[in-house]
Amino acid sequence: MSARTKARKRALDLLFEAEARGVNAGDLLRDRVAVPATPAPLNPYTATLVEGVIAHWRDINELLATYSQGWSLDRMPAVDRAILRVGAFEVLYGAEVPEAVAISEAVALATDLSTDESPKFINGLLGRLAQVKPTLA
Repeated sequence: MSARTKARKRALDLLFEAEARGVNAGDLLRDRVAVPATPAPLNPYTATLVEGVIAHWRDINELLATYSQGWSLDRMPAVDRAILRVGAFEVLYGAEVPEAVAISEAVALATDLSTDESPKFINGLLGRLAQVKPTLA
């Protein structure tokens, strides 16, 4: 597993944990940077992803809700919401990673961590965001 793949997984874990515990994701990130929960320090790309999702939280959630076709954010599994937020950030704002790579990584996370239907749903939704990206300003 590449360092970036691990960083995405850790970002997903932090966003999922923050939502499950009802705490601010930025505060949780700062806590984990100060006192790591694992022997290895937090990958800087994990922080980039979590901070990016937080910075664009409203826009990401609005776009996910708009293009998810019949699925409100509340209706989605919590792990899918976290995967989609990370993936949407990389697709829409992450110039470091090609869109296809961001989508593929999100689908891989969904395959490993979510329902049988989730990879197809996540692929379609993030693919749609990549298509409409040029029209977003």
